[in-house]
Amino acid sequence: MKSRLFIFYLVLLLISCNQPAKQLPILGNPTVSGNDTTYPTIANFSLTNQDGQTVTNQTFANKIYVADFIFLSCPTICPKMTREMYNAYLPYATDERVAFISHTIDPEHDTIPRLKAYATNLGVSSPKWQFVTGNQDSILNLSEHSYFSTAYPDSTSPGGFTHSGGLLLVDKNRHIRGVYNSTKPEETQRLISDIQTLLKEQF
Repeated sequence: MKSRLFIFYLVLLLISCNQPAKQLPILGNPTVSGNDTTYPTIANFSLTNQDGQTVTNQTFANKIYVADFIFLSCPTICPKMTREMYNAYLPYATDERVAFISHTIDPEHDTIPRLKAYATNLGVSSPKWQFVTGNQDSILNLSEHSYFSTAYPDSTSPGGFTHSGGLLLVDKNRHIRGVYNSTKPEETQRLISDIQTLLKEQF
Protein backbone atom coordinates (compact mmCIF):
# COMPACT_ATOMS: atom_id res chain seq x y z
CA MET A 1 0.00 0.00 0.00
CA LYS A 2 2.78 2.42 0.96
CA SER A 3 4.65 1.66 -2.25
CA ARG A 4 1.51 2.41 -4.28
CA LEU A 5 1.09 5.76 -2.52
CA PHE A 6 4.75 6.56 -3.13
CA ILE A 7 4.39 5.81 -6.84
CA PHE A 8 1.17 7.86 -7.00
CA TYR A 9 2.81 10.95 -5.46
CA LEU A 10 5.92 10.47 -7.59
CA VAL A 11 3.77 10.50 -10.73
CA LEU A 12 2.00 13.66 -9.55
CA LEU A 13 5.36 15.30 -8.92
CA LEU A 14 6.64 14.38 -12.37
CA ILE A 15 3.47 15.71 -13.99
CA SER A 16 3.74 19.01 -12.12
CA CYS A 17 7.42 19.35 -13.02
CA ASN A 18 6.60 18.87 -16.69
CA GLN A 19 3.86 21.52 -16.72
CA PRO A 20 4.93 24.58 -18.74
CA ALA A 21 5.48 27.69 -16.64
CA LYS A 22 2.70 30.24 -16.85
CA GLN A 23 3.50 33.17 -19.12
CA LEU A 24 1.71 36.49 -19.41
CA PRO A 25 0.50 37.60 -22.84
CA ILE A 26 2.24 40.39 -24.74
CA LEU A 27 -0.38 43.08 -25.34
CA GLY A 28 -0.85 45.13 -28.49
CA ASN A 29 -1.24 44.28 -32.16
CA PRO A 30 1.87 42.51 -33.47
CA THR A 31 3.46 43.07 -36.86
CA VAL A 32 4.04 39.85 -38.80
CA SER A 33 6.68 39.67 -41.52
CA GLY A 34 7.37 36.20 -42.83
CA ASN A 35 8.22 34.06 -39.82
CA ASP A 36 8.97 37.08 -37.61
CA THR A 37 6.42 38.54 -35.20
CA THR A 38 7.19 41.94 -33.67
CA TYR A 39 5.20 43.27 -30.72
CA PRO A 40 4.76 46.95 -29.84
CA THR A 41 7.27 48.40 -27.40
CA ILE A 42 7.34 51.51 -25.24
CA ALA A 43 8.74 54.37 -27.34
CA ASN A 44 11.92 56.19 -26.35
CA PHE A 45 11.33 58.94 -23.84
CA SER A 46 13.26 61.48 -21.79
CA LEU A 47 11.52 62.91 -18.72
CA THR A 48 12.49 64.49 -15.41
CA ASN A 49 11.80 62.95 -12.01
CA GLN A 50 11.03 64.38 -8.59
CA ASP A 51 14.74 64.84 -7.90
CA GLY A 52 15.38 66.78 -11.10
CA GLN A 53 17.12 63.80 -12.70
CA THR A 54 16.61 62.64 -16.27
CA VAL A 55 14.63 59.41 -16.65
CA THR A 56 14.75 57.47 -19.93
CA ASN A 57 14.06 53.95 -21.14
CA GLN A 58 17.62 53.12 -20.15
CA THR A 59 16.71 53.89 -16.53
CA PHE A 60 14.63 50.71 -16.61
CA ALA A 61 17.17 48.53 -18.40
CA ASN A 62 16.95 44.93 -17.20
CA LYS A 63 13.97 45.76 -14.97
CA ILE A 64 10.26 45.21 -15.12
CA TYR A 65 8.12 48.14 -14.07
CA VAL A 66 4.60 49.36 -13.37
CA ALA A 67 3.43 52.63 -14.93
CA ASP A 68 0.47 54.95 -14.56
CA PHE A 69 -0.67 58.44 -15.61
CA ILE A 70 -1.99 60.81 -12.96
CA PHE A 71 -2.10 64.46 -11.89
CA LEU A 72 -1.74 65.67 -8.34
CA SER A 73 -4.85 67.86 -8.20
CA CYS A 74 -7.07 65.08 -9.57
CA PRO A 75 -10.28 64.97 -7.50
CA THR A 76 -11.49 61.58 -8.72
CA ILE A 77 -9.57 58.36 -9.40
CA CYS A 78 -5.93 59.47 -9.01
CA PRO A 79 -5.81 59.03 -5.21
CA LYS A 80 -7.19 55.50 -5.69
CA MET A 81 -4.64 54.84 -8.41
CA THR A 82 -1.75 55.92 -6.23
CA ARG A 83 -3.05 53.91 -3.29
CA GLU A 84 -3.27 50.74 -5.38
CA MET A 85 0.10 51.45 -6.99
CA TYR A 86 1.53 51.75 -3.47
CA ASN A 87 -0.09 48.44 -2.48
CA ALA A 88 1.59 46.80 -5.48
CA TYR A 89 4.87 48.52 -4.61
CA LEU A 90 5.06 47.25 -1.02
CA PRO A 91 5.81 43.55 -1.74
CA TYR A 92 8.62 44.59 -4.10
CA ALA A 93 9.99 47.62 -2.26
CA THR A 94 13.42 46.01 -1.87
CA ASP A 95 13.46 44.03 -5.13
CA GLU A 96 15.86 45.82 -7.48
CA ARG A 97 14.38 44.02 -10.48
CA VAL A 98 11.06 45.88 -10.12
CA ALA A 99 10.44 49.63 -10.49
CA PHE A 100 7.49 52.03 -10.62
CA ILE A 101 6.83 55.20 -12.61
CA SER A 102 4.00 57.74 -12.38
CA HIS A 103 3.69 60.28 -15.20
CA THR A 104 1.96 63.58 -14.53
CA ILE A 105 -0.38 64.67 -17.31
CA ASP A 106 -0.46 68.19 -15.82
CA PRO A 107 3.19 69.31 -15.91
CA GLU A 108 2.21 72.98 -15.76
CA HIS A 109 1.04 72.60 -12.17
CA ASP A 110 2.84 69.42 -11.07
CA THR A 111 6.26 70.98 -10.74
CA ILE A 112 9.34 69.08 -9.62
CA PRO A 113 9.07 70.41 -6.03
CA ARG A 114 5.41 69.36 -5.91
CA LEU A 115 6.23 65.90 -7.21
CA LYS A 116 9.02 65.62 -4.65
CA ALA A 117 6.72 66.62 -1.81
CA TYR A 118 4.09 64.16 -3.00
CA ALA A 119 6.56 61.28 -3.17
CA THR A 120 8.02 62.18 0.22
CA ASN A 121 4.57 62.29 1.80
CA LEU A 122 3.86 58.88 0.30
CA GLY A 123 7.10 57.55 1.75
CA VAL A 124 8.73 56.55 -1.54
CA SER A 125 11.76 57.78 -3.45
CA SER A 126 13.59 57.49 -6.75
CA PRO A 127 14.93 55.43 -8.39
CA LYS A 128 12.49 52.85 -7.02
CA TRP A 129 9.43 54.96 -7.77
CA GLN A 130 9.84 57.78 -10.26
CA PHE A 131 7.32 60.63 -10.43
CA VAL A 132 8.07 62.22 -13.78
CA THR A 133 7.21 65.39 -15.66
CA GLY A 134 8.11 66.82 -19.04
CA ASN A 135 6.55 68.24 -22.17
CA GLN A 136 2.81 67.67 -21.90
CA ASP A 137 2.32 66.73 -25.56
CA SER A 138 5.11 64.18 -25.30
CA ILE A 139 3.60 62.62 -22.17
CA LEU A 140 0.10 62.47 -23.65
CA ASN A 141 1.49 60.96 -26.85
CA LEU A 142 3.42 58.38 -24.81
CA SER A 143 0.24 57.54 -22.92
CA GLU A 144 -1.85 57.05 -26.05
CA HIS A 145 0.56 55.41 -28.45
CA SER A 146 2.89 53.42 -26.18
CA TYR A 147 0.73 52.57 -23.18
CA PHE A 148 -2.62 52.55 -25.02
CA SER A 149 -4.04 54.72 -22.22
CA THR A 150 -6.50 57.60 -22.44
CA ALA A 151 -5.20 60.96 -21.21
CA TYR A 152 -6.12 64.41 -22.53
CA PRO A 153 -7.21 67.86 -21.30
CA ASP A 154 -10.99 68.11 -20.93
CA SER A 155 -12.57 71.22 -19.44
CA THR A 156 -15.80 69.31 -18.77
CA SER A 157 -14.12 66.68 -16.58
CA PRO A 158 -13.34 67.12 -12.86
CA GLY A 159 -9.86 68.59 -12.55
CA GLY A 160 -9.71 69.43 -16.26
CA PHE A 161 -8.51 66.06 -17.59
CA THR A 162 -9.94 62.80 -18.81
CA HIS A 163 -7.73 59.78 -18.26
CA SER A 164 -7.95 56.05 -17.70
CA GLY A 165 -7.24 54.45 -14.36
CA GLY A 166 -5.05 51.61 -15.52
CA LEU A 167 -1.83 50.35 -13.97
CA LEU A 168 0.40 48.89 -16.67
CA LEU A 169 2.97 46.13 -16.27
CA VAL A 170 5.97 46.44 -18.60
CA ASP A 171 8.61 43.76 -19.06
CA LYS A 172 12.35 44.28 -19.48
CA ASN A 173 11.91 44.17 -23.27
CA ARG A 174 9.55 47.18 -23.09
CA HIS A 175 6.45 45.11 -23.88
CA ILE A 176 3.19 45.68 -22.01
CA ARG A 177 2.27 42.43 -20.26
CA GLY A 178 -0.78 43.45 -18.26
CA VAL A 179 -3.33 46.22 -17.62
CA TYR A 180 -5.07 46.48 -14.24
CA ASN A 181 -8.08 48.51 -13.13
CA SER A 182 -6.83 50.55 -10.18
CA THR A 183 -10.36 51.12 -8.86
CA LYS A 184 -10.65 47.42 -8.00
CA PRO A 185 -8.40 46.10 -5.20
CA GLU A 186 -8.68 42.57 -6.57
CA GLU A 187 -6.98 43.82 -9.72
CA THR A 188 -4.04 44.97 -7.61
CA GLN A 189 -3.72 41.48 -6.19
CA ARG A 190 -3.66 40.15 -9.74
CA LEU A 191 -0.92 42.66 -10.57
CA ILE A 192 1.16 41.58 -7.58
CA SER A 193 0.82 37.96 -8.69
CA ASP A 194 1.61 38.79 -12.32
CA ILE A 195 4.78 40.63 -11.31
CA GLN A 196 5.96 37.43 -9.65
CA THR A 197 5.05 35.43 -12.77
CA LEU A 198 6.98 37.86 -14.96
CA LEU A 199 10.01 37.75 -12.67
CA LYS A 200 10.10 33.96 -13.00
CA GLU A 201 9.86 34.27 -16.77
CA GLN A 202 12.53 36.92 -17.30
CA PHE A 203 15.07 36.40 -14.51
